[in-house]
Amino acid sequence: MITALGRYLPPRVVDNRELSKMVETNHQWIVERTGIHERRWVEKGTPTSELAVKAIDDLLKQRGIEAGEIELIIVATVTPDMFFPSTACLIQNKVRATNAWGFDVSAACSSFLYALTTGAQFIETGRHEKVLVVGADVMTSILDPEDRATLVLFGDGAGVVLLEPSDNDQYGILDYHHEIDGSGGEQLNMPGGGSLYPATHETVDKRLHYVHQNGQAVFKFAVRKMEELTRLMLERNNLTGDQIDAFIAHQANLRIIDATAEKIKLDSSKVIRNIHKYGNTTGATIPLAIGDAIDDGVLKKGDLVLFAAVGAGFTSGAVLARWAY
Repeated sequence: MITALGRYLPPRVVDNRELSKMVETNHQWIVERTGIHERRWVEKGTPTSELAVKAIDDLLKQRGIEAGEIELIIVATVTPDMFFPSTACLIQNKVRATNAWGFDVSAACSSFLYALTTGAQFIETGRHEKVLVVGADVMTSILDPEDRATLVLFGDGAGVVLLEPSDNDQYGILDYHHEIDGSGGEQLNMPGGGSLYPATHETVDKRLHYVHQNGQAVFKFAVRKMEELTRLMLERNNLTGDQIDAFIAHQANLRIIDATAEKIKLDSSKVIRNIHKYGNTTGATIPLAIGDAIDDGVLKKGDLVLFAAVGAGFTSGAVLARWAY
């Protein structure tokens, strides 16, 4: 079960009006299509590991434990500091979690849920007692400053949760379902930098090291798949929407979140929305939304929580959990 949460957001706030000075756009256009009013951006050159470390420091202080007690670190990110070593290695060294091993999970916007359910397996088997699951991304490091369609969507941030054993099997993750559909890979990707297109002058000139997205195709898939997976979680557990206490979805587009909630008959007051102030922080959206839900008093001990995400790949997933603190 999740026993603690840590967060970090860069101090720089970039609102829609500031963006309108960079590309041809305006506040109304962005809000109508995405629901985003502002987002947080790091200072240039800030790595993902730095955001993650600050979120972990926040968590350790809140939980009252030392980094040396952590046994496993799983990092959900698509913006690692570098190809290798993994960001998990860099974080482990920076926070001095000397007794931990770890690895990165790359599933785009579904990364955090994939990492969460992976980490839970190590707790459930009894192999580990303290697992950190980090969701962190510096999306501004891979955004094309001339591409209005992607520049307005993303922000930077980090969130981390601590998984520990529960003495009550009614708490923690109750069910999950994940899928991938690799045929959607061409709709949202960053082509350059890997073994297919190693960095060259040509790949830089072709802007292959930036996010490329077919927005309409991604939107249609996300609306359909998020409904399918959330409905599956409800049906498989003999639940209806009105029995869910909080719906925490990946914060990519307000219209996707609201459409899903409406289709599974969730009361609007139970839907967590923070995309308006953070944008899409990819791996960090769900832990950041958990934090806001706690702050706002929407998420309380004993609540039944439904998580869902869709991301590049295409990847998708949903998790049903009983909140423990």
